[in-house]
Amino acid sequence: MAYGRTPFVIAAAPNGARKTKADVPNIPITPAEVAQTALACKQAGAAMMHLHVRDEDQKHSLDVGRYREMLTEVRAAVGDDMVLQVTTEAVGMYSADDQMAMVRGLVPEAVSIAIREIAPDGFDVSALKSFFAFMREAKISPQFILYASDDVRRFNQLVETGVLPGEKFPVLFVLGRYSAGQVSDPADLLPFIGTSSYISTWMVCAFGAFENACILTGAGLGGHARIGFENNHLLVDGSPADHNAELIAQAREGARLMARKIATGEQAKQIMHPVW
Repeated sequence: MAYGRTPFVIAAAPNGARKTKADVPNIPITPAEVAQTALACKQAGAAMMHLHVRDEDQKHSLDVGRYREMLTEVRAAVGDDMVLQVTTEAVGMYSADDQMAMVRGLVPEAVSIAIREIAPDGFDVSALKSFFAFMREAKISPQFILYASDDVRRFNQLVETGVLPGEKFPVLFVLGRYSAGQVSDPADLLPFIGTSSYISTWMVCAFGAFENACILTGAGLGGHARIGFENNHLLVDGSPADHNAELIAQAREGARLMARKIATGEQAKQIMHPVW
């Protein structure tokens, strides 16, 4: 299918795991704040929310109860026409076993999983294979996070060996996370393109002030976008955004110049679904 005919999925990533209100005063942290942000981002063009939860001290958490509270509030705010994706991000705090336990306990509709965290060197093949089989049976849509070429090779290996059962899966290419100063550049996307035949669709996120330029490069190449304060809080003119929705609106307008229609939540569910 020509890329111009594929609706452009915009996922809002409003907070991430690390930034607090001391870093970005207007970052949404509580379930109520994230729910309000989700509605504004939906109205600005987002079809998907990438959700993190925090504890009382604004620290990253994979607590199932906190996730349930967050999902309940966000769903009530946005209705059914939006994909709600949780994260398993480790942040140096959680093991692969912890991540798998959270997903088994929560059974979310969608989850993002970093390949380097869920399948580190020496990982338990049987446990991971059982976990992926559970996800397939439970109809949980994964999105696999790839930071570098080593992650792509590990992802390919998991599919080829049957540890990850299926044919094609959605992935996220992350630009700038491990570069000096977490600065990304649109050219950082190019080494990822065409590196795996097991990708059903791909999304890009980018750290730093060139987030929007990277996102629009991805839009032109047929990808999708994760955008928000998790990665960047600056507008294209260099001024701070007052709200995540401003970043969504920038990408929405740019994507239209790339001949991409903006996906609805229902369309995003289909586009982001794996071929198990």
